[in-house]
Amino acid sequence: MKETQGRSGRGEPGRRARRGNADNPLKLAIVGNPNVGKSVIFNNFTGLYVTVSNYPGTTVEVSRGSTRIDGVDFEVIDTPGAYSLLPITEEERVTRRVLLEESVDVVLHVIDAKNVNRMLPFTLQLIEAGLPVLLVVNMADEAERLGIEVDAGLLEGRLGVPVVLTASTLGRGMDTLRRRIVEFISTSANRSANQLRFAYSDRTEKAIAPVEAMLEADYPISRRAIAIMLLNGDDEIRAFVSKKESHARELLGRVDEIAREVGEVTPFAYSIAMERQAAAVALVKGAVTSNAHPRSASTGFSGLLNRLTMNPLTGIPILILVLYFGLYRFVGGFGAGTVVDFLETVVFERWVNPFVDNLVRAFIPYEAIGSLLAGDYGVITLGLRYAVAIVFPIVGSFFLVFSIIEDSGYLPRLAMLVDRVFKVIGLTGRSVIPITLGFGCGTMATLVTRTLETRRERVIATLLLALAIPCSAQLGVIMGLLATRPVALLTWMIFIGVAFVVTGRLAAILLPGESPSFYMELPPLRLPSVSNVVSKTVARMKWYFLEIVPIFVLASVLIWFGKLTGLFDAAMRLIKPLVVAMGLPPETAVAFLFGFFRRDYGAAGLYDLAKAGALSGRQLVVASIALTLFIPCIAQFSVMIKERGIGVAILIAAFAFSAAFTVGYIANLVLGFLGVIG
Repeated sequence: MKETQGRSGRGEPGRRARRGNADNPLKLAIVGNPNVGKSVIFNNFTGLYVTVSNYPGTTVEVSRGSTRIDGVDFEVIDTPGAYSLLPITEEERVTRRVLLEESVDVVLHVIDAKNVNRMLPFTLQLIEAGLPVLLVVNMADEAERLGIEVDAGLLEGRLGVPVVLTASTLGRGMDTLRRRIVEFISTSANRSANQLRFAYSDRTEKAIAPVEAMLEADYPISRRAIAIMLLNGDDEIRAFVSKKESHARELLGRVDEIAREVGEVTPFAYSIAMERQAAAVALVKGAVTSNAHPRSASTGFSGLLNRLTMNPLTGIPILILVLYFGLYRFVGGFGAGTVVDFLETVVFERWVNPFVDNLVRAFIPYEAIGSLLAGDYGVITLGLRYAVAIVFPIVGSFFLVFSIIEDSGYLPRLAMLVDRVFKVIGLTGRSVIPITLGFGCGTMATLVTRTLETRRERVIATLLLALAIPCSAQLGVIMGLLATRPVALLTWMIFIGVAFVVTGRLAAILLPGESPSFYMELPPLRLPSVSNVVSKTVARMKWYFLEIVPIFVLASVLIWFGKLTGLFDAAMRLIKPLVVAMGLPPETAVAFLFGFFRRDYGAAGLYDLAKAGALSGRQLVVASIALTLFIPCIAQFSVMIKERGIGVAILIAAFAFSAAFTVGYIANLVLGFLGVIG
């Protein structure tokens, strides 16, 4: 690829510099690969006052916040991780939509200082698209430890866009970044003249030129970039162009013709990617230097820990330690034990519930209406108690642990570690993210299955999340109940583990298709940033609590309505024979019925029965196994319908219902025969 200075090829009038104010802020989008520190920079700009919501028409979350720099107001958008403007995953599609649809005034492209060579092609794409790019070379501190030096000035001169070196976790370079952003927007009218324009090989340019010339409409990015995306076979861009061009049929026919001609030698997408990578290598020559021995990155404590976490012989014991201290001790012991006991016993049973019961009896003489608010199934005494006293501390402690693991860089290593095992059940290491997140919230995890590459993977992951992955509230309660009985806890883990593997293996055999190849960015292991961990935990808890409280209230209302009309008792009569067949007392049916509204309700119902001494040790284990495998809660089920379709969702729910009582029945027989748990 040859390099020339000049206009970026943007087909529209340049953006006018405008002064941002609170009513009309400038838009600043942060883009880049996963694990390059985008969120740390976002949090540095915005603090904790952010909104996290699904991008319209998708289930991909985008964080937004605001900041003021030298009197200029900005809306800051933290986009999902992306490797290219040619999307493969839903996250990449959303990132591109933000850039195409939101009239962004500044695009902060964040890259890893240790991998400038590999990440610069995305920068070149952004520049080629005519976007207002400011390059942030982050993680400079980690690069320096490896003997890597980046000459930001030289790189800036070659690219024609501002380049800023930062170490965002240390706050280093952030003041400079703010200053360069303000300078950048003040010189927006002239900046396109300085941006690098790429001339590809003659063969590639001959393919691009006629398509670019046929584009007549105005686009939010350069016509040159649109032409390249069309030649790459991008269906979204084809649909976009079809709506804007009056001669779209002729244009797209010509695109297909050129793509076929070029593809006879080498596929267009491959050849242009190789040329762009070659340009990146040439651009960084002399601007990025390494004074370290080639093996230095793999030596020292960090390198040793990196190898230990990915070697199965040492990685599995490390994983067991993480699970023991993170889930068992902290979530199960502290969250589901200490905190739940205090809120449940002291706050609600001693203060809140008696106060509400007395208040309702004093002011609401009608029992039917009063039972909606107070009593065994009241919105406050049941719904609010379960949400605040049981679910909130457990989910909060899980999300805190998850944020620490995520920010430390351990999660991608866990994905690499389990990839080979996951292939047995038709998944790849990438599935470790939704599966792990499922231990926090099955609803959220089902949404995250969208990041998986194939429909087969998404269906298998959804099935396993619905069947054998307890959410943090359910897990916390069950671990709290079984913690004092190690044999009981181990038995529960074995049955659930076997159900997970057997179901996954059967699904992998029965569903057509193969597991895709797996690759994942491996960020360095680092000490988690306190501010980053706190902001992620707060954002997740905000989402979860806003989602869960209305559902708990709705579930309480539905239970109240069911009790009032007799539907609740009718459902109980249907479930009781199945419960009794597992060797459980008939009143255990209420926990399963609650579990349909929310898994947390079911676990909390089991907690109440155990607390009242209604279950023996063996019955507690059997009930815990069956309840874990039981149909997903109504929130997760609704997301399954939305993501996988109503047919698949009903089949999964029916399978989970059958599996729960079948495995529970077998567990009761096995435990009774062995006589290991009284």
